[in-house]
Amino acid sequence: MQTRQLPQQPQQQTTTTTTTTTEANGTITEYTPGSAIVLRESTGPVRYRFGKTVTYVTRSGRVLDEDTVRTRIKVGVPVRVHYTGTAPDMTVDRLILEED
Repeated sequence: MQTRQLPQQPQQQTTTTTTTTTEANGTITEYTPGSAIVLRESTGPVRYRFGKTVTYVTRSGRVLDEDTVRTRIKVGVPVRVHYTGTAPDMTVDRLILEED
């Protein structure tokens, strides 16, 4: 009886990445379109970067077009942001106007 060795299969590695989206509320104190936003929160000012794609919506869920974003997103407006990451690398992917 002959024994034949079979080639070993390489073990596959599996990597799991978990992304947590967090929300924050505040009033805009600084706004640089396409770059960053600073919100005055209960704990003080907090800076967020904008991701490659940001969805701007009203509290009722209506998506805002570019012209509306230019006129309604400004210093002094209360907003809620959805973001990923931790300070100082918090990246916004959704900005919700607290006003309809």
